[in-house]
Amino acid sequence: MPSKNRVILTCTECLSRNYSVYKNKNTASKRLELMKYCKRCGKHTLHKETK
Repeated sequence: MPSKNRVILTCTECLSRNYSVYKNKNTASKRLELMKYCKRCGKHTLHKETK
């Protein structure tokens, strides 16, 4: 059974914590980076996983 951890994604431009997603610990070894829409910036920006 894969173990999932909840991680928080933070906007790289305004540093607001917008999204929380689940990440499979067994298959994903690096930190998650996704292009997501930031409500505060009003555009699509790079969101990175925080601890």
